[in-house]
Amino acid sequence: MRDTWQAVVGSAAVGLAVAVAAVAVTGPWDSGQRTAERARAASPDHRSGAEHTGAGVPGGPAPAPSAAEVLTALGAAPPGGDAAPNPGEAPAPAPAALADVLQPLLEEGALGTLRTASVVDVATGRELYGAGEGRDVVPASTVKVATAVAALSALGPDHRIPTRVVWDAKGKRVFLVGGGDPTVTPAALRRLADATARELGERGAGRIALAHDTSLYSGPARHPIGPNENIAPVTALMVDEGRLDGSTRGPAPRSDDPARDAAEAFADRLRDRGVDVERSERPRRAPGGAEELAVHRSAPLAELVERMMLHSDNDIAEALVRQTAVARGEPASFAGAGRAVRAQLAEYGPALPLEGARFADGSGLDRSGRVSAGLLTRLLALSADPARPELRSVLTGLPVARFNGTLGGRYDDEATRTGAGLVRAKTGTLTGVNTLAGTVVDADGRFLAFAFMASGTTDRQGAHTALDRLAAALANCGCR
Repeated sequence: MRDTWQAVVGSAAVGLAVAVAAVAVTGPWDSGQRTAERARAASPDHRSGAEHTGAGVPGGPAPAPSAAEVLTALGAAPPGGDAAPNPGEAPAPAPAALADVLQPLLEEGALGTLRTASVVDVATGRELYGAGEGRDVVPASTVKVATAVAALSALGPDHRIPTRVVWDAKGKRVFLVGGGDPTVTPAALRRLADATARELGERGAGRIALAHDTSLYSGPARHPIGPNENIAPVTALMVDEGRLDGSTRGPAPRSDDPARDAAEAFADRLRDRGVDVERSERPRRAPGGAEELAVHRSAPLAELVERMMLHSDNDIAEALVRQTAVARGEPASFAGAGRAVRAQLAEYGPALPLEGARFADGSGLDRSGRVSAGLLTRLLALSADPARPELRSVLTGLPVARFNGTLGGRYDDEATRTGAGLVRAKTGTLTGVNTLAGTVVDADGRFLAFAFMASGTTDRQGAHTALDRLAAALANCGCR
């Protein structure tokens, strides 16, 4: 069992700040599939849970604790206790001992017909345990780890996605130009309308034609899974992810044409401000050289990544891979985004095993995507590299076991609760596919990255429990 300082190290590592009683457990939802909601989260006497709400993205989660806070906390000494070892100086698990613990759990029947696994020592990059770790399999939503690394490395954590309003004086036309931000809110749209109406008033333009421009994206807007409440049509212009019920996460009724709806709402806001608007129903490309009247910028990319990771947000995921495509000069389509993600990750060289990987989408909803457990653990280790602070939100956005996001309703039974508050991981769930990839500080204080992937499963809840047992065992193991 863990000593007191070991539990403190784990809690500090995940950056928890307020009582779990404040956590709003709303899921989990993942990869287009709803998992069973738990009746309770953690007991109120646990003082180490926080839901990310309020700041950054209106209506969305605030950023998790900064990388500096998370990494510094790993070396902190607990009150009244011995100093905790640095997570890179604590003894690493012995591969043979680790295998003795994990292999029987990986053979659990609930994990289906194909199981792969990888555990990597973050400090050294050494693989400590592997089982089919190089085999590329359906990742489901754990592919969002790759989505995040590619976008952050291509654009930087401070990049903001613009939604612009431009003026074609010759044609007396206004264009609402989508830049690919799915998180635009009604309030942001009202502010855009306020600024636009002021600018039009200064130009004496009392009557205008309004069109919307979605030309940044190309290819089909509909995801290959077809119409689905787990993802809106993928378009460069939308408000609240095309949601029709006021929700901010999880499945919801979606607009058939989010760009048209956004343009109609914008036209209504302009009319409220006295502008006489004649609106074009069809999207049109804004002319080159059109004058910018107003702009709204998204939250920084790091915050979008955290929101995507915490709630497994499919709409943000598809936006981020298209932003990566734009940055690399590829078409902002499903195919172009897949090429861009692979090319961006390839810039890290042999550190990332990409042979055989296929990035069919950014969200993991497409079953034709393939990645290996070994690639996921190396992406996570790369994100912890002190020399790459731009990637840190990949880790700070990971859900915390039994506390928040898509892990908020898990790790609450006898077999898994030792991982509560200690396991941080991205979940992945499709029918017949269950995956888990994340980080943990083990019982000796060593920082590890792991990925456990199962296909051919028939009992979703059983598979979740089996995956959680693997991660919990890793958290509770010195394994020497």
